[in-house]
Amino acid sequence: MKGYVELLRKKGLKVTPQRLEIMKYLDTHRVHPDADNIYTDLKKKSPSLSRTTVYNNLETLRDNGIVQVLTISGSELRYDFMTSSHHHFLCKTCGDIIDIDVRCPFLDEMMSGEHCIEEVHGYFKGTCKACKDA
Repeated sequence: MKGYVELLRKKGLKVTPQRLEIMKYLDTHRVHPDADNIYTDLKKKSPSLSRTTVYNNLETLRDNGIVQVLTISGSELRYDFMTSSHHHFLCKTCGDIIDIDVRCPFLDEMMSGEHCIEEVHGYFKGTCKACKDA
């Protein structure tokens, strides 16, 4: 938890048990969950946790660059603790979202150009190996 505390302090954010649990959950569950999944899983350990607390903390973490939000599957927001530039694969069968380390050949050119790039998203969609082999 020490790394999470340092990250929150570096961003000037208050260190709360709820923020720490959300960060730990996202860091250890790299399946890009939505807010309801996060809430449901964390509620089992902390019965007094509210849905509003989870949503508000996710928004704060997003606004401060600690988590990123994916909208790969329609309007559903999914959360990712890895904020460095990377791409994602969505399995259209099971719905899993998997990190992919693929380098965009145009990224360097775009980043050094005249535009101010704030976000880069690359999405691949298809059938994952597990579903394909099933």
